[in-house]
Amino acid sequence: MDPLHSLLIIVVAAAVTFGLRAAPFLGGKWLRENALVRDLSLLLPIGVMTVLVVYSVRGIEWAGWAWAPPLVGIAATAALHLWRWNVLLSLVGGVAVYWGMLVLVG
Repeated sequence: MDPLHSLLIIVVAAAVTFGLRAAPFLGGKWLRENALVRDLSLLLPIGVMTVLVVYSVRGIEWAGWAWAPPLVGIAATAALHLWRWNVLLSLVGGVAVYWGMLVLVG
């Protein structure tokens, strides 16, 4: 490859990267005042969590007690989050309950 061609590729990649990183700052006022963005900021977290939960339980075997650890872990995570509204506590507690159930159920 020609050195000039390589340099142009690097310059274009740097300009695109800079533009993508600067865009939220340049459109900050519009983002704060836009109703669609405000609604998405309220709906997106619960939507993402719903997709993650469905993805994690999609392969559960319902025979025996194999279903207990994931469902009890999800319930514990939800309960801890509703109790304290602390993401770290919810995640750590839910994972601890899940692993504890795995040890108990085998």
